[in-house]
Amino acid sequence: MATYPYRAACPTSVWSGLIDSASTRIEFAGYTNYFIWQEHPRIADKFRAKLEAGCAVRFLVGDVDSPVTAQREAVEGVPLTLTTRISITMDALTRLRGDDPPAGLETRISDRHIALSVFRFDGEMLVTPHLSSLLGHESPTLHLRRRGPDGLFDRFAGHVDALWKDARKAWA
Repeated sequence: MATYPYRAACPTSVWSGLIDSASTRIEFAGYTNYFIWQEHPRIADKFRAKLEAGCAVRFLVGDVDSPVTAQREAVEGVPLTLTTRISITMDALTRLRGDDPPAGLETRISDRHIALSVFRFDGEMLVTPHLSSLLGHESPTLHLRRRGPDGLFDRFAGHVDALWKDARKAWA
């Protein structure tokens, strides 16, 4: 549907529109996913409303204790480390879960998706292949819509499903 030379060039209105229009599934399979909490005020309220309406909301987040994370932090060499960015997301998800976790909210931990972020909203997705030593917001983003079986959308969705299956639950 569209391409952006940088994830940061994808308008916040696109992200908001995709989140608002999703009714069955929202997936954030980015290593940190921290930007969503920073760039979208009241996003937790939106997720809560989606969950209450029966939409599944899943987050696949990087492993702060993984050697993969430590190695990537060395490559990036920025003060806002992967560990800090992951912690921002985990803190926000912990607050979203609250004392009585809403049905449909799931979070898993993996270090296998460090080079590719996939954000799914029902039949549309944003995909960011991470380039070299660049941060996620500096890498290109593709906006895809599912058009039929075994296309780009299904291939990226299958990739996330396989990662999800092998990832560990964030909370017991």
